[in-house]
Amino acid sequence: MSEIIWPQGFVPGFTDNYCSNEVIIAGLATADIWPLLNTPSVWPSYYANSANIQFQDGQGPELREQIPFSFETFGFPVEARCVEHVAPIKGQPARLAWHGWAGEGDSRLDVHHAWLIEDLSGDRVRILTQETQNGLPAIELAKTQPNPMINGHQDWLQGLVAAALKTKGEKS
Repeated sequence: MSEIIWPQGFVPGFTDNYCSNEVIIAGLATADIWPLLNTPSVWPSYYANSANIQFQDGQGPELREQIPFSFETFGFPVEARCVEHVAPIKGQPARLAWHGWAGEGDSRLDVHHAWLIEDLSGDRVRILTQETQNGLPAIELAKTQPNPMINGHQDWLQGLVAAALKTKGEKS
């Protein structure tokens, strides 16, 4: 199976916090997942921990590499820039990643949030999301139990799958 491509400074094990969530589900394909993930304005419809998605410079509504956007998550505003965007191509995993940041000085948090979606044998799809974080807030998040990042991203995955199944059912 494929893995996330990490930029320098965000490799797991060398950052202040890291989380990984994954699902493999039958009956869906990358093409079912991609539109729901690549269109941030749709996120709040299936992931309650996202809000106020905005694109800068009149761009959007879909992500593309180097597009800046912002959103709210975990109760604070995040500025972001899409840094990896590989749309679904038969036989290759789709990839989406952004660098996000919030706060200033000692309260600054920098993250790399990546998604990998790939079709597997037996009419299954694998959805992997991983995030690394740097900064004092990340150090505190890493100590928090239960882990809000693991739990939040699992909610995102479950909501994404439910939305894809619903959309696919409506098209059938």
